[in-house]
Amino acid sequence: MPPQKKSIIILNPSQKVVAEKLDALRFALTKKSLFQKTPKKQGIYIYGEVGRGKSMLMDRFFDEVAITKKRRVHFHSFMQEVHQRIYALREEYKKNKKEADFLPRLAEAIAKEAKLLCFDEFQVKDIADAMILSRFFTLLFAEGVTIVATSNRPPEDLYKDGLKRENFLPFIDLLKQKLEIFQLKGNQDYRMQKLGSLQTTYVTPLGKKADSFLKELFAHLANNHKPELRTLDVKGRPLILSRTYAHVAWCSFEELCAKPLAAADYLKIAEEYDTLLLENIPVLSSAKRNEATRFITLIDILYENKIHLIATAEASPEKLYPKGDNRFEFDRTISRLIEMQSADYLK
Repeated sequence: MPPQKKSIIILNPSQKVVAEKLDALRFALTKKSLFQKTPKKQGIYIYGEVGRGKSMLMDRFFDEVAITKKRRVHFHSFMQEVHQRIYALREEYKKNKKEADFLPRLAEAIAKEAKLLCFDEFQVKDIADAMILSRFFTLLFAEGVTIVATSNRPPEDLYKDGLKRENFLPFIDLLKQKLEIFQLKGNQDYRMQKLGSLQTTYVTPLGKKADSFLKELFAHLANNHKPELRTLDVKGRPLILSRTYAHVAWCSFEELCAKPLAAADYLKIAEEYDTLLLENIPVLSSAKRNEATRFITLIDILYENKIHLIATAEASPEKLYPKGDNRFEFDRTISRLIEMQSADYLK
């Protein structure tokens, strides 16, 4: 089978500037000569509002750069991995009754695995991350790692109002020193354009047609990248989402409402994602009272946080809960499910 051709992308002026900088970085990574000086900057930090094409540009760069040791990862997932590896190193040294500085060893290991790190959704909320980032990234840069990152925030707004933020400020200075900083501007929200073009955001009945609808929509919103597993921290316990990409999560009713989740879990999802693809919502009998209660809570939180919901269901909203002691509360859910399909809500 011949390779698929890349789709042609028409860039706005701001995207064109960033694309040219990424292309220059790609050339520097792959076409170095013996006499070429080491670039003063070791990567690019792209920030801007949601849906402006940051991830699309970084992903195209990542796909095209012809080096083997490269990695694209959600920044939150990367930092979770960093803490896990630090813990493993600490346990290893405890067994040998040795004291050690783990960060240099970890930075060296990561640099051997990937000379290019592409971070999507670069944001800092955790104090544990904030306190090690300056030194850890100094070590990564010293190991020759190139970094490309996308974020909704400029560097100076990272970890804004966080605890002990004064200890975090050297990291902001480091980013500005080592990376070219670009704001991606534009009035058009391209993901909103994709959602707005949908004929419906609620597909019924269930079956192959409904399954294909969500699969194709996720691929469209994720620029044809594979779903990524992500673990969210909800008050110290893990919430695993097996299919995510950037601001989009794709979950089943079984994952979110048949398991013993609570409002805190749904609030975390609403905090991290602006679009939820929810598949296989069943008709809820009185025997599924717990599932119905969780579903009511989920829809309330998505609605209150203005999260886009695209769903597949066994029946229309008004027929999802024919009878049961949650019927009064479910009437509000029906109303919200209908409103969440409207063009005004999507905007």
